[in-house]
Amino acid sequence: MNYKSTRVALAAFVLLFVITNVQSAVAESTLPFDDISRSYAKQEIIDLYNKKIITGTSDRIFSPAQSISRAEFVTVLDRLLRLEPVATPVSPFADMPKKAWYYGWIQAAVQLGLADGVSTTSFAPAKPVTRQEAAVLLSRALKQPGGAAGADMSFEDDSLIAEWAIPSVMSVHELGLMKGDDNGRFRPADPITRQETAVMIHRVLQNKKWAAELAAKPKESIKLGWQYSQTTQQYEQNVLKSNVNTLSPRWYFAGATGDVSDNTDKTLVDWAKKNNKKVWAMVGNRSDQAATHQMLSNSASRNAAITKLTAFVQKYELDGLNIDFENVAPQDRAALTAFITDLSKKLHLLNATLSIDVSPDRGTDWTDAFDFAALGKQADYVVLMGYDEHWGGTSEAGPNASLDFDKASIDKLLRLVPNEKVILALPFYNRDWDLKKDGSVESSEFISFSQQNALIEQYAIRPKWNAKEGLYTASYVKNGVNHKMWVEDGRSLSAKYKLAVDNQLAGLAYWYIGGESADIWTSMKNADRFLGYSFKGQ
Repeated sequence: MNYKSTRVALAAFVLLFVITNVQSAVAESTLPFDDISRSYAKQEIIDLYNKKIITGTSDRIFSPAQSISRAEFVTVLDRLLRLEPVATPVSPFADMPKKAWYYGWIQAAVQLGLADGVSTTSFAPAKPVTRQEAAVLLSRALKQPGGAAGADMSFEDDSLIAEWAIPSVMSVHELGLMKGDDNGRFRPADPITRQETAVMIHRVLQNKKWAAELAAKPKESIKLGWQYSQTTQQYEQNVLKSNVNTLSPRWYFAGATGDVSDNTDKTLVDWAKKNNKKVWAMVGNRSDQAATHQMLSNSASRNAAITKLTAFVQKYELDGLNIDFENVAPQDRAALTAFITDLSKKLHLLNATLSIDVSPDRGTDWTDAFDFAALGKQADYVVLMGYDEHWGGTSEAGPNASLDFDKASIDKLLRLVPNEKVILALPFYNRDWDLKKDGSVESSEFISFSQQNALIEQYAIRPKWNAKEGLYTASYVKNGVNHKMWVEDGRSLSAKYKLAVDNQLAGLAYWYIGGESADIWTSMKNADRFLGYSFKGQ
């Protein structure tokens, strides 16, 4: 090779070197983070960043080899599941400031049972997540049962895995979501790194059925919201923030002679149609036992009421009616069934829906008028009012709607009414109990969620979670008098929502719109999404 050829070759080499390095520098500059180019999880990190599932420890730094904290890990799971942060004012954890970036993300996970504290009062958001803890959290998020009993995980350090983590480690290992290191060890007590987390979460999305489920809209079910003590405009504004798809304004009240008062607001019907909502107007009896007896027991009065109600449905183009007859005399059991039977026939001719509200059967004369089986056959839906477990007239303080109470009430009703016809009604109200020194009841006050939450803030109450009741309890002293509340919030309502899903009920109802606090709708929408996931199939 002559001198000239050597110079040309050298120049070409230098040019190639420069181009290669420039291209490399340009490639690195287009990465979302400056410190991931040599990470084995580089592509997974980029994909999850683009999907807004994972972020860095700062604008340009990812810290791939750094351990991931409990707050960060839970946030990644929430984003994977497409949940939203919940700004609930109710929290048992003293180490979670409400203004912290992670507060709402952790609350969203806690409300759905995906995560819990390290103690009753501490979440330890900054604590690193171990690999076995990550397995437990991931298996909960994906609703995976424990691995098959006796299955061999083939890790050299099987004996080091904590007993409480074994089923989850087995499950995520069998699914190929978590693997051992090159030496065949799982390293259960080691902190999981941010890049390991990225790889694990990315593997979840490689399951096409799971990815499709995560991307899909939640399945629609009935969400009925009753109007009470609100103007039409206030009601509409609240509904727009909610997951309510069926409106039930209190427009009609039946009288003794079959007369029915008409308080229809046609503007609400028009608004509902424009916003793709149904209207099942409520028909009440004002809890007037005598007048209800007169109307039901007289066939002419009964038929007059049915005729008027049917005419209202037709005139105002309603989608259905919701019958709310309370304090009905036991002697009117057959007459009430006849009323529902005849009204159902008339409404079905108009292609309209008939639902009836019932209290839980507690073996008292309050529900003797309800022939649950017969009503379940005639009505399209039976709305179980899953509240007033303890009410203003009870001598013992207690929850408005504990999980055990609602579960027992559902179980009993489902013996007589098909699950696809049952709607579970949840309370958007509560009671503040004043207690005597011996713990017995002095009095109680009906309160909305906003009033309940204001008391929690005013008295700096740190509520305590009762898993059996599915509720927080909160106590305080005012003017020397002991007070106690069984707190309803997004966590308690999500637990009751899960009862409805587990029993494959037709949906939920809320008494009453306006009683909730603003955070509740985020919680209910999160429950819509998470409780709808099955994560079956691979």
